[in-house]
Amino acid sequence: MHLARGSSDDDPYVWLWVLGALALYALISYGLQYRARARRGSAHPGQDALHDLKDREDPQPPGNRFVSRLIMLCGAGLTGLAAYLTSGALRVLTVGITAVVAVTVWAYYDHRTETRASARR
Repeated sequence: MHLARGSSDDDPYVWLWVLGALALYALISYGLQYRARARRGSAHPGQDALHDLKDREDPQPPGNRFVSRLIMLCGAGLTGLAAYLTSGALRVLTVGITAVVAVTVWAYYDHRTETRASARR
Protein backbone atom coordinates (compact mmCIF):
# COMPACT_ATOMS: atom_id res chain seq x y z
CA MET A 1 0.00 0.00 0.00
CA HIS A 2 1.33 3.43 -0.95
CA LEU A 3 0.91 6.37 1.33
CA ALA A 4 0.16 9.81 -0.06
CA ARG A 5 3.74 11.02 0.37
CA GLY A 6 4.60 11.18 -3.28
CA SER A 7 6.46 8.85 -5.50
CA SER A 8 10.11 8.07 -4.97
CA ASP A 9 10.53 8.15 -8.76
CA ASP A 10 10.01 11.93 -8.83
CA ASP A 11 13.10 13.94 -9.65
CA PRO A 12 14.08 15.72 -6.43
CA TYR A 13 15.72 18.48 -8.47
CA VAL A 14 12.67 19.42 -10.55
CA TRP A 15 12.47 22.83 -8.85
CA LEU A 16 16.06 23.52 -9.80
CA TRP A 17 15.15 22.89 -13.44
CA VAL A 18 12.19 25.27 -13.17
CA LEU A 19 14.25 27.98 -11.47
CA GLY A 20 17.01 27.49 -14.01
CA ALA A 21 14.54 27.94 -16.88
CA LEU A 22 13.19 31.15 -15.33
CA ALA A 23 16.72 32.47 -14.72
CA LEU A 24 17.64 31.63 -18.31
CA TYR A 25 14.53 33.45 -19.55
CA ALA A 26 15.50 36.53 -17.55
CA LEU A 27 19.09 36.38 -18.78
CA ILE A 28 18.09 36.00 -22.42
CA SER A 29 15.50 38.79 -22.11
CA TYR A 30 18.15 41.05 -20.61
CA GLY A 31 20.58 40.16 -23.39
CA LEU A 32 18.04 40.94 -26.08
CA GLN A 33 17.14 44.27 -24.46
CA TYR A 34 20.82 45.12 -24.02
CA ARG A 35 21.51 44.40 -27.70
CA ALA A 36 18.53 46.50 -28.77
CA ARG A 37 19.63 49.42 -26.56
CA ALA A 38 23.24 49.19 -27.76
CA ARG A 39 22.10 49.22 -31.41
CA ARG A 40 20.01 52.32 -30.74
CA GLY A 41 23.13 54.06 -29.41
CA SER A 42 22.29 54.24 -25.72
CA ALA A 43 25.02 55.68 -23.51
CA HIS A 44 24.30 53.10 -20.78
CA PRO A 45 22.73 50.06 -22.49
CA GLY A 46 23.03 47.82 -19.42
CA GLN A 47 21.14 50.18 -17.13
CA ASP A 48 18.57 51.01 -19.80
CA ALA A 49 17.98 47.31 -20.49
CA LEU A 50 17.33 46.69 -16.79
CA HIS A 51 14.89 49.61 -16.68
CA ASP A 52 13.12 48.30 -19.80
CA LEU A 53 12.66 44.88 -18.23
CA LYS A 54 11.52 46.36 -14.93
CA ASP A 55 9.09 48.79 -16.56
CA ARG A 56 7.06 46.22 -18.52
CA GLU A 57 3.73 47.36 -17.17
CA ASP A 58 1.54 46.95 -20.22
CA PRO A 59 0.26 43.40 -20.57
CA GLN A 60 0.60 41.67 -23.90
CA PRO A 61 -2.36 41.72 -26.25
CA PRO A 62 -4.45 38.54 -25.87
CA GLY A 63 -3.23 37.02 -29.15
CA ASN A 64 0.44 37.56 -28.32
CA ARG A 65 -0.05 36.33 -24.77
CA PHE A 66 -1.71 33.14 -26.04
CA VAL A 67 1.14 32.43 -28.47
CA SER A 68 3.72 33.18 -25.76
CA ARG A 69 2.08 30.75 -23.35
CA LEU A 70 1.70 28.17 -26.12
CA ILE A 71 5.44 28.40 -26.86
CA MET A 72 6.15 28.07 -23.13
CA LEU A 73 3.89 25.02 -22.72
CA CYS A 74 5.16 23.29 -25.88
CA GLY A 75 8.73 23.84 -24.73
CA ALA A 76 7.90 22.41 -21.31
CA GLY A 77 6.16 19.46 -22.95
CA LEU A 78 9.10 18.74 -25.23
CA THR A 79 11.49 19.02 -22.29
CA GLY A 80 9.34 16.62 -20.26
CA LEU A 81 9.16 14.21 -23.20
CA ALA A 82 12.94 14.31 -23.55
CA ALA A 83 13.28 13.56 -19.83
CA TYR A 84 10.78 10.70 -20.07
CA LEU A 85 12.39 9.06 -23.11
CA THR A 86 16.00 9.22 -21.94
CA SER A 87 17.98 8.32 -18.83
CA GLY A 88 21.37 8.89 -17.27
CA ALA A 89 23.81 11.39 -18.69
CA LEU A 90 21.90 11.49 -21.97
CA ARG A 91 18.84 12.75 -20.06
CA VAL A 92 20.75 15.69 -18.61
CA LEU A 93 22.15 16.58 -22.03
CA THR A 94 18.87 16.30 -23.96
CA VAL A 95 16.79 18.03 -21.30
CA GLY A 96 19.34 20.82 -21.02
CA ILE A 97 19.51 21.41 -24.76
CA THR A 98 15.74 21.20 -25.19
CA ALA A 99 15.14 23.58 -22.29
CA VAL A 100 17.70 26.11 -23.56
CA VAL A 101 16.20 26.09 -27.06
CA ALA A 102 12.63 26.34 -25.75
CA VAL A 103 13.39 29.20 -23.36
CA THR A 104 15.36 31.03 -26.05
CA VAL A 105 12.45 30.82 -28.50
CA TRP A 106 10.03 31.95 -25.79
CA ALA A 107 12.18 34.93 -24.73
CA TYR A 108 12.86 35.92 -28.34
CA TYR A 109 9.15 35.86 -29.20
CA ASP A 110 8.29 37.98 -26.17
CA HIS A 111 11.08 40.42 -27.02
CA ARG A 112 10.01 40.77 -30.65
CA THR A 113 6.33 41.29 -29.85
CA GLU A 114 7.14 43.72 -27.03
CA THR A 115 9.43 45.73 -29.30
CA ARG A 116 6.74 46.01 -31.97
CA ALA A 117 4.12 47.00 -29.40
CA SER A 118 6.36 49.72 -27.93
CA ALA A 119 7.17 51.04 -31.42
CA ARG A 120 3.45 51.55 -32.13
CA ARG A 121 2.97 53.72 -29.03
